[in-house]
Amino acid sequence: MSARLDEPRRIEVALRTNPYSVLIAAGQLTQLGLELSKTGFKAGTRALVVTNPVVAEHYGAPALASLGAAGFDADILVLEAGEEQKTPASVSLIHDACLARRLERGSLIVALGGGVIGDMTGYAAATWLRGIAVVQVPTTLLAMVDAAIGGKTGVNHPGGKNLIGAFHQPRLVLIDPDTLATLPEREFRAGMAEVIKYGVIGDAELFADLERAAAPNPSGGLANLDAVGPALLLRILERSAAAKAAVVAADEHEGGLRAILNYGHTLGHVIETLSGYNTWLHGEAVAMGMLAAGEIAVVLGLWSAAEQSRQRALIAAAGLPQHWPRLDRNAVLTCLQADKKVRAGKVRFVLPTAIGQVIIRDDVSADTIVAALERLS
Repeated sequence: MSARLDEPRRIEVALRTNPYSVLIAAGQLTQLGLELSKTGFKAGTRALVVTNPVVAEHYGAPALASLGAAGFDADILVLEAGEEQKTPASVSLIHDACLARRLERGSLIVALGGGVIGDMTGYAAATWLRGIAVVQVPTTLLAMVDAAIGGKTGVNHPGGKNLIGAFHQPRLVLIDPDTLATLPEREFRAGMAEVIKYGVIGDAELFADLERAAAPNPSGGLANLDAVGPALLLRILERSAAAKAAVVAADEHEGGLRAILNYGHTLGHVIETLSGYNTWLHGEAVAMGMLAAGEIAVVLGLWSAAEQSRQRALIAAAGLPQHWPRLDRNAVLTCLQADKKVRAGKVRFVLPTAIGQVIIRDDVSADTIVAALERLS
């Protein structure tokens, strides 16, 4: 990065019980042990760092060194990367490591990586000894702005994404933007989908900021770290984390308001499930899901074609896919019924009514869904 974001930004997730901080600062990974000590963990605490091979190569040693310097008894577990690895079998490998390293109820697990590592590690922590501490250290943009915050943990089932899981809030989320320097560009673009999501669901000012940044290069002005730049990156991290923190604090277990965070995810999860979790990155599927939700909103007269065009333009500027993939329509409708947000057999869709505003509807007909997807094909 051309400029460092050294001044720590701290965002509080103000839950009634077990509140925690999201800490954002460049170089913060080297302060992991110190920050955990400030959080209340004592020297000698056993810690297991869970990561994947690529992240371990770049950041495993610094994380262990920081923990060791603060007196933690730390070790590392490296799991294979990829959404297809997000299974109960992978969680069992984490459990095996917890047993081998004699993790106790006062121990902790550190998730060092992207959303897959964060979700699996959080679920393993939620279920080991009926729940031990987890700390999220996200290294992808998608995890920084979304997956690492809020306590949603889990794994996939062949019948649907994230059908197995638990709510288990972290004790700390530590975000070091410097780790994005080694993130593949495709992964960065996938993270931008979640950033655009925040603009649509409740932050019209952030959406406008993204539009202004993309204006000089509408076909790629948001597609990589250099294009975004450090100033806008910091704004993205802060605004997205603050938005997620506010929604989670108001609705920790997704009883109502928190459902708006699923914008683009209902049909995005269908894409991931029907493609076997190995064709599209999560953010890519969410981008197509947002366009599909926007098209449903156009069909229903909830928002205008012009607003849909603005959404499409930002998605294009981030280098994300803009067309619905070739999927059997009956398979799509069947898969929707397995979505974990279905209530009384009705699929709940988060649909936009304006840039910065969404509503939840459970009365979208199969014909409307099919018509909207055909317009995107």
